[in-house]
Amino acid sequence: MDESLLRSLTPSVIGVLVRRGADFPAAEDAVQEALVEAVLRKDDGEDGEEPVRDPRGWLTTVAWRKFLDAARADTARRRRQDLVHEEPAPGPVPSVDDTLQLYFLCAHPSLTPSSAVALTLRAVGGLTTRQIARAYLVPEATMAQRISRAKRTVSGVGFDRPGDVSTVLRVLYLVFNEGYSGDVDLSAEAIRLTRQLAAAIDHPEVAGLLALMLLHHARRAARTAPDGALVPLAEQDRARWDTALISEGVMVLQAALARDRLGEYQAQAAIAALHADAPSAGETDWVQIVEWYDELVRLTDSPVARLNRAVAVGEADGPRAGLKALAELDGSLPRYTAVAAYLQERDGDRVTAARLYAEAARSATDLAERDYLTRRAARLNALG
Repeated sequence: MDESLLRSLTPSVIGVLVRRGADFPAAEDAVQEALVEAVLRKDDGEDGEEPVRDPRGWLTTVAWRKFLDAARADTARRRRQDLVHEEPAPGPVPSVDDTLQLYFLCAHPSLTPSSAVALTLRAVGGLTTRQIARAYLVPEATMAQRISRAKRTVSGVGFDRPGDVSTVLRVLYLVFNEGYSGDVDLSAEAIRLTRQLAAAIDHPEVAGLLALMLLHHARRAARTAPDGALVPLAEQDRARWDTALISEGVMVLQAALARDRLGEYQAQAAIAALHADAPSAGETDWVQIVEWYDELVRLTDSPVARLNRAVAVGEADGPRAGLKALAELDGSLPRYTAVAAYLQERDGDRVTAARLYAEAARSATDLAERDYLTRRAARLNALG
């Protein structure tokens, strides 16, 4: 059976088990065990077994049996025997899509953002604990504990709880921003999940987030040099941008903006679209970008949005205007020093810019960013 197909079936099968009486943690565990059995069946060459004509039905039947086995072996769950007394006969499974409800369940307000992301990837994305651990560069045991705690938190929460779209979108945005690491492309996974959500719910901010992801992802190939060095937006080879993704992102964004219910993800996507629309860095419409940042600040009052706005002001009205806008912000903000260095360099103060680049490099947590800032400082120091 196709592994990607099985992964896409995970949310609906978990939903079937929950509707039959399993709680969320037990249902999720049972489906993961069924997925393992499916992989083993494939790896064993199926040994002449009948081909599976209904993958969803097969996965549901196996997962339900796994749940029954676990429930019967656990004496602490004897009180649930009335829920699992009889095993439904194999056959077609009613088509009920619980994917959307699982999004809301995984974005439970009691969970930390990192736990919500991990649980979303496991339950909705269908990734294994090992894959998620590799993506986050943590031991598998650590990630298993994090997911187990998250599942205990949402245990007993029904599908009828009020859904919080903003929380779900925040989780997906966090998944996307993790980018690529290990053997899991989290950016692509976030786009896949957001597409599912956009197909299930008619909400302009869901469309706005999808558009934002597509527009950012379109520039991915140009963001790094062959040696892994970071390439800033102004220096990227725009011929390497994915024009198909850009076109789709702009189309999705335009449809969302036409609803006249502006939100933060639509505003961010509009900024990304203006960058994508510029044939070159010098032709970027910075004035309009500043206007969109004004909207974003109005919507969120985010310090990060204000920081990025200072950069845009520096491009639209000159570096001194950008430095003035930057001076109004907290100097402890992440990337504050790097932005100050860039604006000082634009203003012609190489000495100050070099010092600030070096300072920013020392506090950078990302290796590629640290190397980039170090090189900028070294280049300015060499110029004298």
